[in-house]
Amino acid sequence: MSNFFGPSSLQDAPLIRFIFSNTKMAWLWLIVRVYVGYQWVDASLHKLSAPEWMQTGAALKGYWENAVRIPEAPARAPIHFEWYRTFLQYMLDSESYVWFGKLIAIGEFLVGVALILGLFVGLAAFFGATMNFSFLLAGSLSAGPLLLILQILLMIAWKIAGHLGANYFIHKRFGTFWQPATRQR
Repeated sequence: MSNFFGPSSLQDAPLIRFIFSNTKMAWLWLIVRVYVGYQWVDASLHKLSAPEWMQTGAALKGYWENAVRIPEAPARAPIHFEWYRTFLQYMLDSESYVWFGKLIAIGEFLVGVALILGLFVGLAAFFGATMNFSFLLAGSLSAGPLLLILQILLMIAWKIAGHLGANYFIHKRFGTFWQPATRQR
């Protein structure tokens, strides 16, 4: 029983190791992250210059009001989980859409730029996935499911997803929080 909670001797399948950890696959992750990054930048650009996002939050208020609305039967409400409807109703009641609209617009832009540049790819993909997940919980679909899956894959491939980008230089110079870079003399 002493090894039950210890390290596992199981290893990833060779194909999985190749796709998610081999730098030869960095070109694939470059395509994925630039595509996802472009989608985020494109979604943010109209918001960054729109007063209904950056000043009043009216666009987000309308989105949330539509999401929490419960239509008459047999139509279904966009939100499936009551706890999420309660959360959005609280955000509406506290007028949080004023500051949250700015957060979404700027967050979409920053996630997109970070992914395109290959900068902190795993972290950027995490925040992008969190936004996508929130939109899905509110009943929006469009490209959300595809982007969510791609961002989850980018999080798994974080070691090489930014290899053809800024992460290469950051990891080479500084390493990570848990593994400092090895200095070459």
